[in-house]
Amino acid sequence: MAIMVKLDLLIVKRKISQIELCERIGLTQANLSILKTNKAKAIRFTTLDALCRELVCQPGDLLEYLPDESGKADESKKEIVSR
Repeated sequence: MAIMVKLDLLIVKRKISQIELCERIGLTQANLSILKTNKAKAIRFTTLDALCRELVCQPGDLLEYLPDESGKADESKKEIVSR
């Protein structure tokens, strides 16, 4: 997946436990784990908002774009530009 969730880093930097973060934002530990391990297929804006609020960060601090090794992202970009 080209979008990476950098939740681990922010949790450590903010010195907050995963359990405490889950309680504050109303997310289960299982769902937080899915986000942390980059297994999530989507994230709700309400969840992103709550994470940013509690971790005092911006969405860009949590998410990072990494191009696919296959180059699929680049090909789709070329197609859009050529139209």
